[in-house]
Amino acid sequence: MQAIILAAGKGSRLGSYTKENTKCMLEVNGERLIDLSLKNLSLVGVRHVILVVGYQKDNLITYLGNEKFGIKITYIVNHIYDTTNNIYSLYLARDYLIKDDTLLLESDLIYDVAILKGLISDPHPSLAVVDKYQAWMDGTVVKLDKNNNITNFVPKAFFDFSEVDRYYKTVNIYKFSKLFSLNTYVPFLEAYSKALGNNEYYEQVLRVVLELENQELKAYPLSGQRWYEIDDIQDKDNAEVVFAGTPKLKLTKMQNRYGGYWRYPKLIDFCYLVNPYFPDEGVLNEFKAYFKPLISQYPSGSEVQSLLASKMFGIQKEQIVVTNGAAEIIKVLGNVLEGSFGILEPTFYEYIDAIGLDRVVRKILTSTGYRYNLDALKDLADEVNNIILINPDNPSGNFILKEDVLSLLKYLTAQGKNLILDESFIDFAEFGFDETLFLPEILDQYPNLFIIKSISKSYGVPGARLGVLASSNVHVVKQIDKATSIWNINSFGEFFLQIIGKYASKYKISCQKIVNERSRFMDVLSSLPYLKVYPSQANYFLCEVVDKYTSRELAEELLYKYDIFVKDLSNKQGFEGAQFLRIAVRDEIDNNKLISALEDLF
Repeated sequence: MQAIILAAGKGSRLGSYTKENTKCMLEVNGERLIDLSLKNLSLVGVRHVILVVGYQKDNLITYLGNEKFGIKITYIVNHIYDTTNNIYSLYLARDYLIKDDTLLLESDLIYDVAILKGLISDPHPSLAVVDKYQAWMDGTVVKLDKNNNITNFVPKAFFDFSEVDRYYKTVNIYKFSKLFSLNTYVPFLEAYSKALGNNEYYEQVLRVVLELENQELKAYPLSGQRWYEIDDIQDKDNAEVVFAGTPKLKLTKMQNRYGGYWRYPKLIDFCYLVNPYFPDEGVLNEFKAYFKPLISQYPSGSEVQSLLASKMFGIQKEQIVVTNGAAEIIKVLGNVLEGSFGILEPTFYEYIDAIGLDRVVRKILTSTGYRYNLDALKDLADEVNNIILINPDNPSGNFILKEDVLSLLKYLTAQGKNLILDESFIDFAEFGFDETLFLPEILDQYPNLFIIKSISKSYGVPGARLGVLASSNVHVVKQIDKATSIWNINSFGEFFLQIIGKYASKYKISCQKIVNERSRFMDVLSSLPYLKVYPSQANYFLCEVVDKYTSRELAEELLYKYDIFVKDLSNKQGFEGAQFLRIAVRDEIDNNKLISALEDLF
């Protein structure tokens, strides 16, 4: 079996990366695409490759020579690459196509060798590799029947997002038998090129071939094998994560992204802390119904946002400000409140980073599981002007009961000091709705109380970026409002605030589901001999790795082998020299996948 690789195009969307070289010379994690492809072909026994070249051909030919990795390379030159498309490049190679069974590939692909192994071992003589359509994909798609027959080629111009669940993306890897090429494909390729010209795609010929009653081409759907088509710089960036060569590199690249994980549909995210049971289909369908006006019109200003939030939480609109996630509040908090801030560590470092080390008094916890109580907070309060309490705390899951938080608040009030209370995770605590201080009577009684809540986390809408700060100190609320831009909340966030009241009961049910699943999940996690799991009242656990792995090594193995992303805490303030992970509580299906992976690793 031979292979034909089409590598004549310019790849202009890659900008400076292809200024001096064609696309297949692009490096992904330090290796060129052409080398990766040739290595894969060599591993499956291909000993002859026909390479159709054009743009910057001399550099490519000089780099490869006539043989590499035990593969003989024959070059065909497309001299008019800049005015033709890949149908012409394949047309130039048609005489080779009919000489032997052929693997046909595009040169801008990075892919697992398992794809080629599967193609070659499959008994069907001619196959088109396809994969279920995902958001990152672009180009020609097909539809299949239950027997993997291709029923329709759908060009990009006719793509219909209402049918996306039925689409498969062509991977641009094919296996053509010699007879298929000789008797079917090449005759139609020649006819199509003469009739419609050379500025077309070779998949258009396959559309015509599919109309033949007895043609042999079938689909070869992938089942988890990795591949990526690299057309632009974002594709390159994503591919370098998917094809990171070592566990260490993959974890580093993933950690540095800080989100956007929808680009990796196989990834299971146990790092970021989001309600897995909300929003439900009712909420999502209501968003879909109003998608067009929401995306095409401006949101309201902050006064309307505050009105909607005040309705949601049952307080006066002057007492609440809506921000672009809780992170935006944290960024401006230090500029609004005066004096020093006290915080117990390890905790959510964003507060320290935003306020500045020079104004923060940090007490490092040394207790088992990083637990603390009211006494520790009161001792810290004697040294500062403001206390920051995240309740439940992140990442420990430590929880201070309402009566103790009120006791702390009274203690601070007597001293003329403030409490910044972050209740982003309190709805996940057992009886959390009874434990909250986010109540009008408490806010009115204590103007030194500033409650922060991340709606993004608790309500499962981090993409909407919603957070609130509430206080009866309206002067501070106004200052925070002034520190944010007029349209800091988008229309989707505003619409969420408008409709959420209809779904309040379903939201409470979702939180109870987390409470129940947390209990089950902890029991199973605790049975693993190399993990020590600490109790939590949030939707995550602090887990100490006590055997076989460091926390970094375990996080790397989970991501590299299983596409499971957990939070390694070994570089976090307060965990120096310790081996801890933070593991989110997801739904039962995902949690069981993590358990299975952890059992397998042990």
